[in-house]
Amino acid sequence: MSVFAVVGGTGTLGRHVADALREQAAEVRVLARRSGEYRVDLVDGSGLDAALAGVDVVIDTSNGSPRRPEPVLVDGARRLVQAAARAGVSHVLCVSIVGIEQVPTGYYRAKLAQEEIVREGPVPWSIVRSTQFHELVAAGLQWLGRWRISPRSNAVLQPIAAAEAGRAVAEAAGRPPSPASVTIAGPEVQTLSMLARVWAERQDRRLLALGLPLPPRIGAPLQAGALSYPDPEFRGETTFASWLSGRSPIAG
Repeated sequence: MSVFAVVGGTGTLGRHVADALREQAAEVRVLARRSGEYRVDLVDGSGLDAALAGVDVVIDTSNGSPRRPEPVLVDGARRLVQAAARAGVSHVLCVSIVGIEQVPTGYYRAKLAQEEIVREGPVPWSIVRSTQFHELVAAGLQWLGRWRISPRSNAVLQPIAAAEAGRAVAEAAGRPPSPASVTIAGPEVQTLSMLARVWAERQDRRLLALGLPLPPRIGAPLQAGALSYPDPEFRGETTFASWLSGRSPIAG
């Protein structure tokens, strides 16, 4: 039986990956900076060697700061791959994002660099790219809702429930390493405006519809569907509306 290490295993995606692996009766180690079974810090590499001893498969679901992602996603990825090589790990799986090569933000550039580090590393690898999560879309809409704003934008998204993405990542981790990226996506392609309306209706709140201005270099690819994927290998079944229906409205 293989031993799996989930880096960032207490996060939005990582905890679902760990749960899905446990459902398969796999041995799972949860690696995280502040909590989890193994305390590790990708920024300085502390705890990595001990956490990866005896591990067969490393799944990297780590997440860097939006404003300064490089210490975790770039430098941390390099430390992780090196530690995996020292430990004799046979497979490193990097979780990434659909469309990052088309949207020139600092965070997405860091994700591209992370992918390249994994590809060029000494350990056999796989890359799984996912569309955005329902959880992250809802969090952004909730943040704007504090000011009673409902964004209007033709940016195209195809969100997926993190639990479904976690199951897909766990399945990919059980396969042999492969240079062909696995892509996972949600069941529906919708604009941000459509998602915002669904969220506002679920919250039963009257919000001010306000255009969300974006620089053309970012707005154009988003409107063209850069963050969606029409024919993914794994397609989730839970729509954003269905996902919201299982959660209590937020007071405010």
